Amino acid sequence: MFEVRIAERADRLPIQHMLELYSHDISEFWDMELDCHGLFGYRLDKYWSDPKCKPFIFFANGHPAGFALVDDSVSLPENQIWMSQFFVVRRHRRQGLAAMAVKTIFDAVPGKWEIGQIPKNLAAQAFWRKVIADYTKGNFVEQVLDDERWQGPLQCFDNSAS
Repeated sequence: MFEVRIAERADRLPIQHMLELYSHDISEFWDMELDCHGLFGYRLDKYWSDPKCKPFIFFANGHPAGFALVDDSVSLPENQIWMSQFFVVRRHRRQGLAAMAVKTIFDAVPGKWEIGQIPKNLAAQAFWRKVIADYTKGNFVEQVLDDERWQGPLQCFDNSAS
């Protein structure tokens, strides 16, 4: 059984721990170092204090299996919603769970979306292009930025009328 829901304060610690796994995964592509405690670290507080931020947590058979952090840190002024972080634990990848989580999140947060990927992370680019194309029935725009706003591909779509 797979569940996606808005994370509660009690879910903060599992998300914080999964963020370390996520950061380890993307450190291959992103210039990141561990701190003196052996952690990558990520500030989560705003996801429970700012109404424009939404934390999601995923469960597989009752166990934490991933998370998504959604906020308004868009690069393009015409957009409203940014998929800040998205992660599925390796054990639960390639089973369709990530695509189900994305659809649930998109349905829960209507508006003008922007999703970006690190240029070297080709697997993430392929995943997001496919999931967004399926969700929007091909009605999205992709562009590549290379400036102070973002470096890499961005997919943008509006699901506010859905």
